[in-house]
Amino acid sequence: MAALAGTHHRANEDDGLERALRVVGDRWTLLIVAALLPGPRRFNDLLSEVPGVASNVLTQRLRQLEGERLVVAQRYSERPLRHEYELTEAGRTLSGVVREIEAWGSARAGAGGQPAHAECGTPLDVRWWCPTCERVVDDDEGGGTAV
Repeated sequence: MAALAGTHHRANEDDGLERALRVVGDRWTLLIVAALLPGPRRFNDLLSEVPGVASNVLTQRLRQLEGERLVVAQRYSERPLRHEYELTEAGRTLSGVVREIEAWGSARAGAGGQPAHAECGTPLDVRWWCPTCERVVDDDEGGGTAV
């Protein structure tokens, strides 16, 4: 089946999606970010909250996230040297992405899990919002690139 005009996505190094996937697109990184969303965690806490991650992989991903300025490490012990990890403001902006991917995965698995309005329980929809025009923008109006 041929792709519709305008819907084909070709990745290149300047592409936002390609850049995002280089930063957080591996198996463990978003799970680590999700574990840090509630607040700071120590290394061993992260090892238990991200089941199956090897300690060397966790170390590598945390260093990568620090390099991207999404996580900051705060030393809490000199001997032995120990750190507590916390999302930066930029790291916390991944919250919506993590929740959306989690909801999508739950829906595909038939497990529900879609975010719902606390007052009435209605499942929430994510929409693009233009703060200048003060209105919801449909996908076909979105454009997909920053100006």
